[in-house]
Amino acid sequence: MSHLLAEKDLRKQERAIARKYADRLPWEAVAWGLGNLLIWLSLWPLVIFNVLPLWLGFVIATLNVMLCYLPSHEAQHDIIGRKGTKWRWLNELVGHVSTIPLVLPYRVAKLTHIQHHLHANDPNRDPDISSRAGSPWHAVWKSIQNRQPGAEGGFNKYGDILQDIGRPDALLDGALFQIIHFGILIALAWSGYVLEAALLWWLPRQIGLTYIQFFLSWAPHHPADETGRYRDTRAFKSTWGNIGSMGMQYHIVHHLHPYIPLTDTPRAYREMRPILEQRDCRLEEI
Repeated sequence: MSHLLAEKDLRKQERAIARKYADRLPWEAVAWGLGNLLIWLSLWPLVIFNVLPLWLGFVIATLNVMLCYLPSHEAQHDIIGRKGTKWRWLNELVGHVSTIPLVLPYRVAKLTHIQHHLHANDPNRDPDISSRAGSPWHAVWKSIQNRQPGAEGGFNKYGDILQDIGRPDALLDGALFQIIHFGILIALAWSGYVLEAALLWWLPRQIGLTYIQFFLSWAPHHPADETGRYRDTRAFKSTWGNIGSMGMQYHIVHHLHPYIPLTDTPRAYREMRPILEQRDCRLEEI
């Protein structure tokens, strides 16, 4: 009985802490998502008209792609505006447009990400299980491998998951995004802007995908061999810091309470840590 009471008390304390950080509109995520997209779009005329050197445009574009996913991630969890609220339109706007540089449709991202939360580390049902790797460099190599023709992981795994959950209609979004993406690249190359196409979109996207999959998929779940609410992800110390790892050091808080805005997870973690320790969570080097 005492164990049951302790469990009930822990659950109550954990939820009380989580609720403190809920129901806040994360304006920083809105500014981040829309601002990042506008900067990336502005690079094209600035570089084409020689206002900005191509090498600098490449560096900025790469950062833009690295940064573009997380604002959409906030929208995928309805953190910016839940259904039926006045900010719902803003939630959907940020969700749809922020991942344009990544060429990732919002519906595909949202549907597969929810499945990841439901089945984290499940070898058959987790859309991100193909990121599992034995070391950091192996994780980078797996990310590259998963983008090769005929690969079974990466976005191809997303297609399988969408079929499994009865949402093959979302595959049309992915096909349209890819057709438009390559159509624009081909048109730019045909018009004499092959280097601009390669260095403002194609290569930044490849680098950005590797970076995102490393920090959002591999690092928070490594070694990805356990399931369960308190064991399928971890807190960890990154040599890149919390900003360099895109806030993923405290990813365990997000999996436990996905309605907490990303920028609030460090504070929520520090307050929740004694409870997580009692639950034998994986709190590594923090």
